[in-house]
Amino acid sequence: MSSEKGKGEQVATKLPEGDLLQRILEKIVRGYAPERVILFGSYAYGEPRPESDIDLLIIKETERRPLERWVELKRLLRDRNRLIAVSPLVYTPEEVRERLAMGDMFLEEVLKSGEVLYERPSGSRQ
Repeated sequence: MSSEKGKGEQVATKLPEGDLLQRILEKIVRGYAPERVILFGSYAYGEPRPESDIDLLIIKETERRPLERWVELKRLLRDRNRLIAVSPLVYTPEEVRERLAMGDMFLEEVLKSGEVLYERPSGSRQ
């Protein structure tokens, strides 16, 4: 499985079930209309263990509260047959800016080292 990072650069992603990440990404893009989706954690950094989950940072303009965002995504991604859990974090662009301004080192690392799986084309609104 490979995914795009940056402008046309291909990055290998070690997932145990071939196109699993692609199916998850398609559900998110079609059903949630994010601005960006970034893979981070053990799958992004090539160190997954059997108990690892798929960690995703999703950036989306929304008025919903954080818990409502999480519930909406968990419902969208629900799949009783999938053996790998998905752990989404959803922030608005403003929340990302605020957290970075406060020196949020976790978010800085995700944005610096994570794999950008999807980025909405500029000027495009969904």
